[in-house]
Amino acid sequence: MKHGKKYLESAKLLEAGRQYETADALDLVCKTASAKFDETVEVHVRLGVDSRHADQQVRGAVILPNGTGKKTRVLVFCKEDKFEAAKAAGADYVGGMDLVEKIQKENWMDFDVCIASPDMMGVVGRIGKILGPRGLMPNPKAGTVAPDVAKAVTEAKAGKIEYRLDKTNIIHCPIGKVSFGKDKLAENFETLVEAIVKAKPAAAKGTYLKSCYVTSTMGIGVPVATAKYGV
Repeated sequence: MKHGKKYLESAKLLEAGRQYETADALDLVCKTASAKFDETVEVHVRLGVDSRHADQQVRGAVILPNGTGKKTRVLVFCKEDKFEAAKAAGADYVGGMDLVEKIQKENWMDFDVCIASPDMMGVVGRIGKILGPRGLMPNPKAGTVAPDVAKAVTEAKAGKIEYRLDKTNIIHCPIGKVSFGKDKLAENFETLVEAIVKAKPAAAKGTYLKSCYVTSTMGIGVPVATAKYGV
């Protein structure tokens, strides 16, 4: 992959072989973010598990203390008696079969989070092949299948993010914007990584946190020291 001049200049600031403390890593990410827009800061954690085994899956959700800096569009599938509560909590779209058909017929996907009450999962399952590959299928572990849809909406709007392994055993998650500054980003980072550590499967052997990098949308990846977590 060919990188631009600014990226290459930033890369020179990295000390070979060094794993940075969280605050230092995020400070470097913020200082080297040079795009004309407010770049998203992401965490990439490689875990010592095998995602092919059901007992080594790592998945969950956590509310970042400083939010994500992104306006989250929330869709809710529920029965009519919960429509008003969901809307009052801030849901952008609320419905049932009408929304399922809209997604099926129009390939409509103008939302970032999909929440469903348990009694609607039979209906939502009809679009599982559409929502699943996009990471939008409601799931109890992520808190997006919930009897109290209003509470789930409030949490999603407050900066709740889902973390899950990809096929290469890496978790990719946004933790905010460059404009947050290193301190707020560090708070979000610690909250996310601590949640991932708590989610360690009993079947996982050896080193759990294999590597961790923080990066901005267009910036360099900075390695973060993870020894302090003891896993």
